[in-house]
Amino acid sequence: MTDALMDTPRRDRPRKKSRKGLIAILIALVLFIGAIVFIAWSLFGRLGDIETIDNAFPEESLRPAAVEPPEGEDAPLNILLLGSDTRADTSTSLLSDLGSRADTIMVAHIPSDRDSVQIMSIMRDSWVEIPGHGNAKVNAAMAYGGVPLMVQTVEGLIDQRIDHVAVADFNGFKNITDALGGVTVNNPRAFTASSPVNIPFEAGEITLTGDEALAFVRERKSFSDGDYSRVANQQLFLQSMAGQVLSRETMTNPGKLSDLIGATTPYVALDNELGLTKMIQLGSSMSSTRASDISSFTLPTNGTGREGGGQSVVYVDWDELENVRTRFAEDDLVGYEPAAY
Repeated sequence: MTDALMDTPRRDRPRKKSRKGLIAILIALVLFIGAIVFIAWSLFGRLGDIETIDNAFPEESLRPAAVEPPEGEDAPLNILLLGSDTRADTSTSLLSDLGSRADTIMVAHIPSDRDSVQIMSIMRDSWVEIPGHGNAKVNAAMAYGGVPLMVQTVEGLIDQRIDHVAVADFNGFKNITDALGGVTVNNPRAFTASSPVNIPFEAGEITLTGDEALAFVRERKSFSDGDYSRVANQQLFLQSMAGQVLSRETMTNPGKLSDLIGATTPYVALDNELGLTKMIQLGSSMSSTRASDISSFTLPTNGTGREGGGQSVVYVDWDELENVRTRFAEDDLVGYEPAAY
């Protein structure tokens, strides 16, 4: 799936400061990237429901420098989003055994003009350098060194600083979908999901229940290209879900909004710097952003192969990644879409 030019002036679009606009963008931002709901005005009494990731970042000496924006401008933000396989027991910490369950890796880039969001998916089998451990699949960083090492690994890939981290359990997909009354997607290909039970998905417009949504975003064995199609389905589902969250039907329904909060807060963990004040500031600055302003692409790849004793891996297109790094550095990702491998 799926660049603002450096010299393009900030658009003087009216910034709606109403609760409805703030709530909408907070929900859309995080639902899209990891099944998280930020409804700031409701979180005063519910912050305790959201788990905190302590020590989420590597040592400062190991990190890219923070971006210093021109006076009066906002700095672009990069948020690392990690989706985990479903926990058997949701009473345990979301971060327990996360190294063996990290399944989805995304970087959400929020430009300095705050008019859009670009989501870059990183395929979990991408063959990259894990600092201190040599080459391995990118998701091995979680097993080797938890969230801090995953942050350091991704920062090395994009050559830019990760500002915040969010983790979401895939159960959040199921619960949010049910709270919305189903999510409609335009499925590009018919397939049958094999886990947890066989569920057929027809090509074309289909409406998913919670259980179906969980199967839809997790399936890969049905596809000849495996994770490539799974990542595409995750992006498709999240885009569709964000659109429904931002719909008038949802935004004007307090009961549905409350259901969304309750459906997701047990399945979310955030770094300790991403608190209520930061969320309100971000939501206020992005209150004009809508689902159509959110785009996604996958970190450029160069096909698959075998490494490390025969394990199947995805090779990174390092030449095209240099282009991606430049675009991150220049805050120029709007409209970017790498060529297919």
